[in-house]
Amino acid sequence: MKSWPALAWVIILNLIDNNLKVVYSRDFTMNDIIYLYPSTTPYPGGFKCFTCENQPDNYQCNRWAPDEYCPKESRYCYTSHTMNATGESVSVTKRCATLEKCVSTGCTVSRHTRLKTCTSCCEGNICNIRVPGNSTDAVFATKSPLNRTTAHLHSTVLLILCINLLLLLP
Repeated sequence: MKSWPALAWVIILNLIDNNLKVVYSRDFTMNDIIYLYPSTTPYPGGFKCFTCENQPDNYQCNRWAPDEYCPKESRYCYTSHTMNATGESVSVTKRCATLEKCVSTGCTVSRHTRLKTCTSCCEGNICNIRVPGNSTDAVFATKSPLNRTTAHLHSTVLLILCINLLLLLP
């Protein structure tokens, strides 16, 4: 009977030990961004991007990003994330970018260094809060299609396919 209190202590200490090992993300939340970057735009459509050069990780990049607006000729936020073979961050670079800089997004692996570099672009105020870690994240995300006629064609084809499927159902 005396072993039950000892067992209870073991369970309680194990739970406490497991809770101490929990590591919380150091990434910024949207509330942090609103608090850190409040202001009005200097020109219509003005926006900001996180900007840094060769920081060791995303947290260090976002933490020290200067609070400046992008130039008028920039429309996007660019991010380059380099990782080692185990997926740990080696380097993060973020900046304002033009369309030409954002055309080639995706991931590449260097044969010599075995480092993987993923690049992404996005459109919007401080939209580059996260870093791409794989091909799914390494994309060019825009608010509106770059070619409106193609987007219209795709939506028309999708509508026709849906109508055909509905007509085929019993």
